[in-house]
This record gives sequence, C-alpha cells and structure tokens, in this order.
Amino acid sequence: MDVVIAGGHGQIALRLSRLLAARGDTVRGLIRNPDHTDDLREAGAEPVVCDLEEAAVEEVAGLLDGADAVVFAAGAGPGSGAARKDTVDRAASVLAADAAERAGVRDFLQISAMGAGEPTDPSRGEVWAAYAKAKGEAEDDLRARDALDWLILRPGRLTDDPGTGLVRLEEPPIGHGAVTRDDVAAVLVALLDEPRVRRRTLDLLNGGTEVGAAVADLRG
Repeated sequence: MDVVIAGGHGQIALRLSRLLAARGDTVRGLIRNPDHTDDLREAGAEPVVCDLEEAAVEEVAGLLDGADAVVFAAGAGPGSGAARKDTVDRAASVLAADAAERAGVRDFLQISAMGAGEPTDPSRGEVWAAYAKAKGEAEDDLRARDALDWLILRPGRLTDDPGTGLVRLEEPPIGHGAVTRDDVAAVLVALLDEPRVRRRTLDLLNGGTEVGAAVADLRG
C-alpha cells in the first residue's frame, strides 16, 4: 500500500508511519517545516515538504500521484490561534480532499475530534470554539463528496500512554474518555486495510475490544 499522510510530523502520524513502514508499505508524509525531514525518515516515511496553507490544489494533487490512500492528520496544534484553526483544520482538509479527487485517490481517512461541529462551553474560549467549528466544517465537506471513499475518525482525549490494543470504536456519541495515540495509529492501520468500513463517522476510545475485532464488527 502507498499511503500519503498530510501532517506527517504529528504524533499520531509518526506512529502510523512506523507501523505502516514496518510491514513494508510505502509512506509519504507531507510536512511544512523542512527541519522535520529527519524525524520522518527515522519513522520510515519519505518526507515531502508542502505547506498546505499555501499550496495550490494542482501541486498537492501531483504529490498524491500513485497513492492508494490519504490520511489527513494535519492540525494547527497547541498554541495556535483561531485563524489557523480554520486555515489548517478546515481549509487544509478541504484542499487535501480536492487534491485527492483530482489525483483519483478515492480512499481518504480524516482524523477529527470528538465534539466536532457541536456547540462548545464558552468557558473553553474562542480558540477551542474555532477548533470545533473548523473540524465540524471539514467533516461536513467530506460527507458531501461522492468521489471519495471517506472515513472520519474522532479520537477522545489523547494520551502518550503505551498502547493497549483494546478500544471502543462506534458511531457517535459514545461518551467521553481517553485513547492512546498508539491505539489511534493501530486503528488507522486496521481501517486502511478494511475498505468496507467507509462513509462512516466513528468515535474512538480505549475500551475492551481488540483493534482488529472492533474494525471487523463495523463491516457493512
């Protein structure tokens, strides 16, 4: 499999790269900062410098040539303001989806967040509200696309604890909780391998079901 990861230097993206590369898949990671190239190579991914806030759709489509799947893992990240929540978490996802359509890459997995598109607690501030809004609009954009076999994955609160291999993976809402980044990456691998689980929005927490079985349970 040839997988392109948008936001290739993210913590989940690097874990996903390691898992895919270890089993012999080709991984290409789109990154904004060229200083991150060594980190991607260490994870087994080919670094591709591309600023998704500035790139044209034709450029990105060219970078997706030959791919079997795109995983959108980009995000503005902690410390960014409301404006970048829109330009990265929404607009860059739309750009990547447009590019995938143009390149003929149907398989598109988006890492979103629980509560995307829902009203937020005012006490969490305008940046959090902008984040939830941007993620929700990115999800809505994907759901409207007939040319992509999309899947939206909404992890709960992310932790750096060692992966458990045990999850709860269901359509929302499933309540709140935590999930390790290791387990999110493992679920993404299983979802990439199961094309029958598409056009779904899935919440993800740590739970009591083995990753492969949790994905198999969702086959349409």
